[in-house]
Amino acid sequence: MSDNKIKMQAYWKKNLKTLFILLAIWFTVSFGFGILLVEQLDQIKIGGFKLGFWFAQQGSIYSFVILIFVYVYRMNKLDKEFDVNEE
Repeated sequence: MSDNKIKMQAYWKKNLKTLFILLAIWFTVSFGFGILLVEQLDQIKIGGFKLGFWFAQQGSIYSFVILIFVYVYRMNKLDKEFDVNEE
C-alpha cells in the first residue's frame, strides 16, 4: 500500500473519531439532558428557570453551536497535521 494511502486512512480514522465524539456529546446534551434526565435536572434552577427545561429549550442549541466551532478548530488542526489544509 502506498504511503499516501496509509496517510489518508489515518486522516479519515481521526476525522471519524472526532465526529463520533462530538455527536455523542451532542446526543448526551440534547437527548440525555433534555429528555431522559429532565426531572433530575429540574431540581436545579438557573436564572429562575429549571435546568432541565433550559437544556431542552436552549442548552442543546448552544451546545450544538459550540460543537460546530470545536469541529472546525479540530479539523483545521487535523488538516495541518496531515498536510491537506487549504491554505
